[in-house]
Amino acid sequence: MSTETQPDFEFHRESSNQCGVTLMDNQIGHTVAEAMRGKPNVTVRALPSMIRIDAIGKVEFDFAELSQAVGEEFDQNSFEEIMSTHYGRMVALDDRMVLFANPEDAAEYLGFDLRPV
Repeated sequence: MSTETQPDFEFHRESSNQCGVTLMDNQIGHTVAEAMRGKPNVTVRALPSMIRIDAIGKVEFDFAELSQAVGEEFDQNSFEEIMSTHYGRMVALDDRMVLFANPEDAAEYLGFDLRPV
């Protein structure tokens, strides 16, 4: 008797057009996740030992907004403390952290020219 099962994961060569972060499963991580929940094109998933925030195209973590949610100053150092990993092109600005699914979309922030050589 043969039983075929569908795999839980599939491999695709094309871009997913997604970017995101994995946050620590702690009080600040949950507060940041709740602040990001409901934003356009953003998915927040609480997993057993981490929190995933995934986005289509681009995601911005606004430090002023997150400071208000957390109840104290939240800056790049605070963000890096709770972030375990990320995927996508990350751009650190004074007032926010931005991740792009497509590296070319980050070109103006990173100072590289996209013209063919």
